[in-house]
Amino acid sequence: MSESDIGFKAAFDEAQKGHVEGGIPIGAAFVSADGKVLGSGHNMRVQAGSATLHAEISALENAGRLPASLYHGATMYTTLSPCDMCTGACVMYKVKRVVIGENKNFLGGEEYLKSKGIEVVVLHNKELQTLMKKFIKEHPEEWYEDIGEENK
Repeated sequence: MSESDIGFKAAFDEAQKGHVEGGIPIGAAFVSADGKVLGSGHNMRVQAGSATLHAEISALENAGRLPASLYHGATMYTTLSPCDMCTGACVMYKVKRVVIGENKNFLGGEEYLKSKGIEVVVLHNKELQTLMKKFIKEHPEEWYEDIGEENK
């Protein structure tokens, strides 16, 4: 299994786990340059009552403290385009690449990532698009709170 397959599968599995737990179905996996999953996680804002525990932040937290060199060659796999907070974390740690499952339901900081020299790959995964669209329709209050907006 290639690094991209491992990273995307880990992020996808985390999104499914969050969905089963009744949370926002977004997952992420932080993968080293040599293809090792350093940490994975899912959005835990609902489950943990957290203001900041988005999937990418959860993946970084679960990776623990690492030498800067591990961050610099790593890839962040995320099932949804990253918000400004998660984009900032990727920029701060100088990840090499961000692979995004889908960006139709939410378009985050992709242009900012690119402006900082980070490679951005969007997979346009239909299953994730459908999952997020359904979640947003069924739970608009959680969704808008998650992205820091008023419920429309």
